[in-house]
Amino acid sequence: MEIKTEIITIGDEILIGQIVDTNSAWMAEKLNNAGISVYQITTIADNREHILKTVQAALDRVDIVLVTGGLGPTSDDITKKTLAEFFHSSLVLNEEVLESVRQRLEERNIQLNDLIRGQALVPDKCQAFVNEWGTAPGMWFETNGKVLVSMPGVPVEMKGIMEKYVIPNLKLKYKLPSIQHRTLLTYGTFEAHLAELLEDFEKDLPSHVKLAYLPSAGRVRLRLTAKGDTRKKLTSLLDRLEKEMMERIGEYVYGKNGDTLEQIVGELLRKSGKTLSTAESCTGGMVSHLITTVPGASDYYKGSVISYANEVKIRELGVSEKDVITYGAVSREVVEQMAAGVSTRLKTDYAIAISGIAGPTGGTPEKPVGTVWIAVKSPEKTVTSKFIFGFTRMENITRAAFTSLNMLRKVLMNESFH
Repeated sequence: MEIKTEIITIGDEILIGQIVDTNSAWMAEKLNNAGISVYQITTIADNREHILKTVQAALDRVDIVLVTGGLGPTSDDITKKTLAEFFHSSLVLNEEVLESVRQRLEERNIQLNDLIRGQALVPDKCQAFVNEWGTAPGMWFETNGKVLVSMPGVPVEMKGIMEKYVIPNLKLKYKLPSIQHRTLLTYGTFEAHLAELLEDFEKDLPSHVKLAYLPSAGRVRLRLTAKGDTRKKLTSLLDRLEKEMMERIGEYVYGKNGDTLEQIVGELLRKSGKTLSTAESCTGGMVSHLITTVPGASDYYKGSVISYANEVKIRELGVSEKDVITYGAVSREVVEQMAAGVSTRLKTDYAIAISGIAGPTGGTPEKPVGTVWIAVKSPEKTVTSKFIFGFTRMENITRAAFTSLNMLRKVLMNESFH
């Protein structure tokens, strides 16, 4: 039997765009890993009637409701009082919670006042979870065989309570199926083409296996999700299905699960003992940013020249002024010289160079917005390609950066370009 969950986040700050709800994404991942399906995610305001109606509707449709937010010492945090009302419960002092709060405040030399003391008042019909990361406790309610858990909205507090109390208790209460995911990461093609290549494969999938397409900035993640009774059987099944997918789309796959292009490129460079530099124009440093997000990138990455202006391309990278005038800054001739120049100047084995028209202005009929030239120089050759990405500035910058890393990956793996 499938166990369904709804996540409710409470907070005006989310609804006005002041903060982004990252809690729900984290919770959904943890729940799925535990074999619990997330049926719906809802965000509501700090409003008594809204909370009451939303909680009732959620309990009518799912088995487990997880609520975050609105648990604090200030008057605008009304979740606890509203849930006490919903469950016909009285607020009582919980000595364990109070002692935990007192100890934590003493460690910080903070005086316990009536507002903070109020955090230890919990509904008498709930099981309280001591919050070791803050002051507001988690609260576990049960009604008609269903569960509602209320937690603070502060991410570190919510995560601590989820991992220490909520997930273990849900596993004890429910017989949960095993859920496994397997993700293939692709670059260099589009969703519809992958769907065409996998059409027969998808039709033949067992009913307990689903395939999802998740496109983003030129990349498409293909996620297989399988549910069943035993983890071992699911692992064997996903191994077989992954192999079948690779036979159909392997040329586009650059990694699996949590891999990133920048991480894979870094591993290839480290294994080969080679070094890399970058010369960026329209991407303005995004490639170097991606590369240096990987721990240990200093082992292989030397640096970058952000040659946004033509005079910087000419002065710092040795690009021919005549070629800039003749062919334009966005051209094969210029990016190849940029790659050679940065490789020579920073003394690296490999180099990436990018020049393009990010937009929204600057395009011409011959070179519309989204036109980008990318060169990857290796000790043996320089591979250069022209792309026309899109219409929006950030799309063009992002796709150019990731495309350059994928080109470098292919060069490092001695693969041909398509």
